[in-house]
Amino acid sequence: MGGVHELTRQQARRVVVRAQLLDAHRPTDVLDTIRHLGFLQVDLTSVVAQHADLVLWTRLGAGYDTDHLDELVGNGAVVEVQGLLRPGEDVALLRADMDAWPGEPPVRPWQEDLADWVAANDGCRRDVLAHLRAEGPTPARDLPDTCEVPWRSTGWTDNKNVMKLLECLEARGEVAVASREGRERRWDLAERVHPGDPAVPAEEAHRILAGRRLRALGLARPRALEAWHEPYAVRDVGEPARVEGTRGQWRVDPALLDDGDGDGFEGRTAILSPLDRLVFDRKRMADLFGFDYQLEMYKPVEARRWGYWAMPVLDGDELVGKVDATADREAGVLAVDAVHEDDDWSAGRRARVDAEIEALGEWLALEVVRA
Repeated sequence: MGGVHELTRQQARRVVVRAQLLDAHRPTDVLDTIRHLGFLQVDLTSVVAQHADLVLWTRLGAGYDTDHLDELVGNGAVVEVQGLLRPGEDVALLRADMDAWPGEPPVRPWQEDLADWVAANDGCRRDVLAHLRAEGPTPARDLPDTCEVPWRSTGWTDNKNVMKLLECLEARGEVAVASREGRERRWDLAERVHPGDPAVPAEEAHRILAGRRLRALGLARPRALEAWHEPYAVRDVGEPARVEGTRGQWRVDPALLDDGDGDGFEGRTAILSPLDRLVFDRKRMADLFGFDYQLEMYKPVEARRWGYWAMPVLDGDELVGKVDATADREAGVLAVDAVHEDDDWSAGRRARVDAEIEALGEWLALEVVRA
């Protein structure tokens, strides 16, 4: 491929919708879906449903049962690594970075400080590992805090010594989350949780992860990152592209260009988690979709335009509005407080969104009640 793909905004949107498995051709297998998406962020906010479950429902539809994900986590096919649910076999791609913790030289001052703090509390580290070796999965509150140097922070983690130490040991590949009971993580030795596959060399692993990222996103800036959990930009994987009305160059997964001209694209309507990867990178969302959206749960009530957990609405290849809803499980209802329509919706679009709201209520086994 010698040139640069010239994409209209619509073509670009269709590439990213297909990449995120949000077109009409739904996947059918939970593990294969997670493998394609790369990971599911662990977020236990359950205004409507937990994020990971909502992501899987929007892809697989009514056939998705939350027990399916629980089973995959329970049998080790999916593991939690630093707040992300990943296919177990992908730990081999992360192993080299774990072995190099806190990072390949030259490390930043904050990384040096972190390594120094862990080293200063090596006695507590050994106590924690000995407890886990003897007792198995244990919540942080039941692990010994023998830290000689407390963890200091201006945030809520101040003096949370064991929790911070566990997160460092997780990043080093020494401990892992074995399970969760409600919001509480139970920790164990990583060797008893993670598959024993040998580490993929760092350079090779980073390139594989970059390729996986582009496959899941479809279209990305070469050096742009979504957040802390995506440390590897797509760089030169895929092929170069330009998108009308946007500045600079993109990288595109060429496998997704076959239907990018609109001849074969078939969309559907989806109500997305506010943390869905289609909208998580707000800059990319604005560039490609021209969609005005923020998660407003941290804003004062009077400053919210759309609602505490307003969910973006995808219709075909457009983001068209937000659904503000709350699952009241005690009352047995999905309370829809508002449906915010961007621009003027056609009767057909309104009917499709209404049907998807009803489908959401049915999946949750809740009656839809509209304000």
